Amino acid sequence: MKISIEGVRSFIPNGEIERLLEAGKNADASRIKEIIAKSLDKNRLNPDETAALISVKDRELRQLILEGAHELKERIYGNRIVLFAPLYVGNECINDCVYCGFRISNKDCHRATLSHDDLVAETKALVDVGHKRLIMVYGEHPMYSPEYIAETVQTVYATKHDNGEIRRVNINAAPLDIEGFRTVKASGIGTYQIFQETYHEESYNKLHPKGPKSSFLWRLDGLDRAMQAGIDDLGIGALMGLYDWRFEVMGLLYHTIHLEDRFGVGPHTISFPRIEAANGTDFTTHPPYQVSDEDFKLLVAILRLSVPYTGMILTAREPIAVRNEILRYGVSQIDAGSSIGVGDYAHKDDESKKKSQFVLGDTRSLDDVVFELAQGGYIPSFCTSCYRAGRTGEHFMEFAIPGFVKRFCTPNALLTFAEYLYDFSSERTLKVGLELIARESSQIEDQAMRISVLDKLQEMQAGKRDLYY
Repeated sequence: MKISIEGVRSFIPNGEIERLLEAGKNADASRIKEIIAKSLDKNRLNPDETAALISVKDRELRQLILEGAHELKERIYGNRIVLFAPLYVGNECINDCVYCGFRISNKDCHRATLSHDDLVAETKALVDVGHKRLIMVYGEHPMYSPEYIAETVQTVYATKHDNGEIRRVNINAAPLDIEGFRTVKASGIGTYQIFQETYHEESYNKLHPKGPKSSFLWRLDGLDRAMQAGIDDLGIGALMGLYDWRFEVMGLLYHTIHLEDRFGVGPHTISFPRIEAANGTDFTTHPPYQVSDEDFKLLVAILRLSVPYTGMILTAREPIAVRNEILRYGVSQIDAGSSIGVGDYAHKDDESKKKSQFVLGDTRSLDDVVFELAQGGYIPSFCTSCYRAGRTGEHFMEFAIPGFVKRFCTPNALLTFAEYLYDFSSERTLKVGLELIARESSQIEDQAMRISVLDKLQEMQAGKRDLYY
């Protein structure tokens, strides 16, 4: 694959972002309240409005932002949380990103790539605990070609074990050319996720000295090429700690606006992981722009208000206490029962740390996470219905904006949660989960939908599976 950035221009206006962040400091309380109200009417914010929220220092106004994000999340997504797991296929990499445990110069990294049999074993280990959704992760290396990625995706979809199967595979991999994206799309993937890492070009260039990833513009243009190839379900993200989080939030918003303006639909998900320690990587122990827990909580809330209909992913990089609190402020997806060493799910060993990209903060099992979510009043969801029914990109937004997400996704969440409970959960999770399902199903306002959900739940109790709307 030949990298070409001819005609590509950055859509990240550094000077304008700095100007807006400075001007935002002048926003008074009434202005902040107006901006929150606009978001609660389910309108995406403009850059000047997001900049004003970012610039808030007053503790009471910050609390209003947090409360607004919580209310917006409830209005659009309800109290469901979608669950998935990362599956690392290989950690070979020709880039030299200074913050990454997979970088080519890291001699402490134990290189590994799953064989076909290893991949089947990993998939079985994941489906045996109840997972239905994966994100498959690859280093950037010629061996991980579009054809290879497509083949591994097809292997995962073809692997069935007892009551388990993977119904949706997302991808986190290097940017491809248009033909490469078409090849991967044909394998039936869901979201293609590319993190820009940092939207600050000067910092990006310093942090990515070698390899294809050293091209800021090639990476920035990656999801445009994916759209051109027909992949309309995209994930963007920034690694918080590489540069000022305020700038990164603005970068994520400008990326969203760019995709909306050019293709009529923004990203399906936004991720905002904080940098974590990585084996053999001193940089990660003292990141230049470390984000405090308080600022992290605020940036999540601001992103929620800025892009009301975009899914937001909170990863297991974060410690349990942080994850539990930040769920309130707009998160719609989390990974659970995660392991990030290549081959760890089926055969965890003493080399796991050396095969991992970074260190996880939350190592709870899937069942522990599901139990605690249900105890907290959240509906754990394994739903894949929109993707399998072709409701992605513009089609998804047609349904989402009038309230489809909450109306139909909550019933689908209840059905997939029931399937997990009957087939995979512990006794304690089964008890708490069935109580939650009974409570939530009784609160479905649409009588016809409520009756239909109750009927499907009875069918599932009798042994039917994979029921959805």
